[in-house]
Amino acid sequence: MSQSGSLATAHLRVARPTDDLEAVVKFYRDGLGFTVIGEFHDHDGFDGVMLGRRGAAFHLEFTCKAGHTAGKAPTEDNLLVFYLPDRNEWLRAVGRLEDQGYEAVKSFNPYWDERGKTFADPDGYRVVFQNSEWPNS
Repeated sequence: MSQSGSLATAHLRVARPTDDLEAVVKFYRDGLGFTVIGEFHDHDGFDGVMLGRRGAAFHLEFTCKAGHTAGKAPTEDNLLVFYLPDRNEWLRAVGRLEDQGYEAVKSFNPYWDERGKTFADPDGYRVVFQNSEWPNS
């Protein structure tokens, strides 16, 4: 498969439902510093918000549907991991969440506590800020 047709150049959307769209958007927008890059209302009964950073190769989408219960995270090991090798950048990311009133939680897998901090979003899904480089960087 050629590089132009491979997943190497794909943009990734991570999408999931929530029962509290407002609280989840606040966590990722104000806590992680993402930007609302799109949203929709009553699209076939769904409301949704997309958050990310312009130019990044990924974004997150959160949706809700009236009358449907999405529920909480199925386990404490459902993670989004952000590798932040620069210590000051890592401290700013952690500090931004703490300044918004979010407290770090103990990781289910202790590996993430060695060089990182884990936070639970309003639905119980975990976000890890890892103070290291991704090994394949």
